[in-house]
Amino acid sequence: MIGLSVNGRAVQVDVDGDTPLLWVLRDHLGLTGTKYGCGVAVCGACTVHLDDQPVRACVVPVAACAGKKVVTIEGLRRPDGPLHPLQRAWLDAQVPQCGYCQSGQIMQAAALLRAKPNPTDPEIDRAMQGIICRCGTYQRIRRAIKLAAGGKP
Repeated sequence: MIGLSVNGRAVQVDVDGDTPLLWVLRDHLGLTGTKYGCGVAVCGACTVHLDDQPVRACVVPVAACAGKKVVTIEGLRRPDGPLHPLQRAWLDAQVPQCGYCQSGQIMQAAALLRAKPNPTDPEIDRAMQGIICRCGTYQRIRRAIKLAAGGKP
């Protein structure tokens, strides 16, 4: 059994320690907001926070998460609370199209805003580099991040 905290809830999972965190989240805990994209940490669709740092869940063995805090896209919004500012900005800027990258993009952006509450365009571009958007909505993503930061889009 491996114990970890997922979205503020203590959980125990009975899986092999080498099982990627992504599959524990999706298949064992039913948290399907985190997406499978490439399986080799290249696309960023599976980005979650591990002790407040963005990681690619497809390559992180669940054993490495023991005793740590995992936050998924489902955990950004407080239960019965309003949308997270990034989720609201994503809708306002009309970012979503196919949905493939959205949870990874938002989780990466949340880590950026935690570290840099008012990032510049180059800081946004650097932080978001490596999260692939198949639909090419990079300008909308930047606009949404700026909206969430309270700046001009």
